[in-house]
Amino acid sequence: MDPDIARVLVESAVKIALFFFILLTVVAYMTLVERRVSAWIQDRQGPNRVGPLGLLQPLADGIKFLFKEEVTPPHVYRPVYLLAPMLIFVPALVTFSVIPIGPALELFGQRVRLQIADVDNGVLVILAFASMGVYGIALAGWSSSNKYSLMGALRSSAQLISYELAMGLSIVGVLMAAGSLRLNDIVQHQIEHGWNLIWQLPGFLIFLTAAFAETNRLPFDLPEAETELVAGYHTEYSGMRFSMFYMAEYANMVTASALAVTLYCGGYHVPGLHLLRLPEPAAALVQVLAFGLKVGFFLFLYVWVRWTLPRFRYDQLMNLGWKVLLPVAVLHILWVSFLVLMNWT
Repeated sequence: MDPDIARVLVESAVKIALFFFILLTVVAYMTLVERRVSAWIQDRQGPNRVGPLGLLQPLADGIKFLFKEEVTPPHVYRPVYLLAPMLIFVPALVTFSVIPIGPALELFGQRVRLQIADVDNGVLVILAFASMGVYGIALAGWSSSNKYSLMGALRSSAQLISYELAMGLSIVGVLMAAGSLRLNDIVQHQIEHGWNLIWQLPGFLIFLTAAFAETNRLPFDLPEAETELVAGYHTEYSGMRFSMFYMAEYANMVTASALAVTLYCGGYHVPGLHLLRLPEPAAALVQVLAFGLKVGFFLFLYVWVRWTLPRFRYDQLMNLGWKVLLPVAVLHILWVSFLVLMNWT
């Protein structure tokens, strides 16, 4: 094999393994963060027994799920029933692969990007993979042969269709300003012209609201409204199959938070960092840490909102998506068009 091809394959394998290890670690510990923050909001202790400060709780939960009995009801349509969790979990992980978490570095004589896949149409890749999650939810509800699961799946399909329109239109303003679908170009445009959060605040608020709905988090968790639908589309799942639905929700939260940071908050950009004249590796490390802190803020916001706001009724959910967010998103595109025409962004 050509040495250059072998080097590229090894670098890609190491990069993919490292990225997914970090992503899965963050997803696992988000379960602990969720429980500790909710305990803090409700003036409780939360999990603090397993390991120092309860830091080994996600490991204990993972071991428990591995050995937990998986019960498959006899009335399910087995092929689709087994496939549905993977249709949700795999796209949730793959979507993160096109998001840059830091600048390019000079390593071993090669320019290496801190990104698994630097594709020209990265925004479209993210939207395409994100929309695949509804197939897993719909098939999980249908294959369970359970009317409550099916109703939860139908709710999810309607909800995702409603809010994907608003989310897509909110991103159009960012693409118009940057003139590119490539995420690195969007970050670079914000480095040169200021964060999109400043110029496109309405679009950011629309995107953030739609992201809550897309990840089925409170106050938009109608597909799994426990009081009405037992547990929603995953009622008939147990063991590791149930945990795949559970972990996919947190993986989608991480990806949505990273996308919000990339599109509106400058990505890995740290204002004024160039004034410190740090060496390239040190500057890159600071930028990666800054990216992580920004993502961490949005993840905390997800948890904070869940344990603060009540769940919407289904008619309120649909009215917000179609009668409020969609018209405001169209007006936002007109506003960004004016900004681009006047060369202000």
